[in-house]
Amino acid sequence: MRATTIHGPFDMRVEEVPDPAVREPTDVVVRVLRACICGSDLWAYRGESQRQPGQRIGHEFLGTVVEAGARVTGFVPGDLVVAPFVWADGACEYCAEGLQTSCPQGGFWGSPGSDGGQGEAVRVPFADATLVKLPADAAFDDRLLTALLALSDVLGTGHHAALGAGVTKGSTVAVVGDGAVGLCGVIAAKRLGAERIIALGRHQVRTDLARTFGATDVVAVRGEEAVAAVRDLTGGQGAHAVIEAVGTEQSMRTAVGITRDGGAIGYVGVPHGSGTGLDLGVMFDRNIALRGGVAPVRAYIPELLPDVLDGTVDPSPVFDVTVGLDGVPDGYRAMDNRTALKVLVKP
Repeated sequence: MRATTIHGPFDMRVEEVPDPAVREPTDVVVRVLRACICGSDLWAYRGESQRQPGQRIGHEFLGTVVEAGARVTGFVPGDLVVAPFVWADGACEYCAEGLQTSCPQGGFWGSPGSDGGQGEAVRVPFADATLVKLPADAAFDDRLLTALLALSDVLGTGHHAALGAGVTKGSTVAVVGDGAVGLCGVIAAKRLGAERIIALGRHQVRTDLARTFGATDVVAVRGEEAVAAVRDLTGGQGAHAVIEAVGTEQSMRTAVGITRDGGAIGYVGVPHGSGTGLDLGVMFDRNIALRGGVAPVRAYIPELLPDVLDGTVDPSPVFDVTVGLDGVPDGYRAMDNRTALKVLVKP
């Protein structure tokens, strides 16, 4: 089969690789119908996180089961499924607690020795615990299929950030970051009943989309200017709940600066750079809570799936460029150049 591989900074290739096969009786093989490029993939693309030459890449996909191991009970060939961005065994204490991202036997798609989502097919370990079945007729609805793909990562990650930030009905929420996760954070805040949602971002196409998703205000500056603008919008107090969806020192400093005393920050931006942007003394004095991290999206899919299926939530507009498998290297360039928000891949 063909799959995307990374060979060094800015060197993405689509190559012939061995076909995936069932190795363990709990495996299935999924033929990929939809995949995408994540903003976090760009750190590997830019050489800021290490990858082995030829390593697979891509952690978001959905597709149809083509082969199932002898001990798989929940899926048969032909089933339409979505995969969260990690696999997990479903049997450990962490999985029982809904923290599948800490499963000792779990792993990330594209890690050494595993298949990546940006290819024609993927071997899925622990299929019964990892995959979620989708309605078969969704395969014939292009928009819905694209919306369902967001369940593999960005929609659940935005939801995780909103929960970490303590978004409640009637609250004021600020979202730092106008990427796909930040925009899904807007969706999540709206879904949880936020009354006011302030989107921080400098790209009008993206902030216009944030307004479509439910943002009531836009702040199009950074740093201290952004802090001053949010505080001005909130009568000098700041937001009850802040979603941090970037992961830089500056973005975290901004998040702390715009949080109301007694409020909370839900952080899901993958940390990168030399510092954290956190001043624990300031956070202590102002009673600011910090919660977040890698989102256990498998725990959230059952809750979010019905809203996507009935159209209450539609994250499909975050995918603004579509490529075939051969176009994946161009997709990386487009996202790196910020001419694309999130690239959808149709193998």
